[in-house]
Amino acid sequence: MANTSGFDRVLNKVEVLSASPGKVVCEMQVADEHINRGGTLHGGMTATLVDVISTLAIMHSERNLPGVSVDMNITYMNAAKIGEDVLITAQVLKQGRTLAFATVDLTNKATGKLIAQGRHTKHLGSS
Repeated sequence: MANTSGFDRVLNKVEVLSASPGKVVCEMQVADEHINRGGTLHGGMTATLVDVISTLAIMHSERNLPGVSVDMNITYMNAAKIGEDVLITAQVLKQGRTLAFATVDLTNKATGKLIAQGRHTKHLGSS
């Protein structure tokens, strides 16, 4: 992703691996700026990844709109430690007239273990 300033700088190490209509796959190595006091991927960083990567998937679909968040849910299952590579896979489940629904899986690239799973609902405006 592009180098940015402000809060979005935490995304500087996210690399887009592939993008197809309604699906985006990214990778990120967990670094110092991504961790909590326990030395693992911060829950807020996980939420940011769910938000931003699902929005990319929604934008990479027929309507090409980022929308506005209505609801976001994240289930945290395993920790990711500094230096570990995380795959972030976002998929649009459904896109209607006014709402889009997406899911995001964060997995440990080496082990395949699910780190977290998120769901994101976005309002796209009136059609």
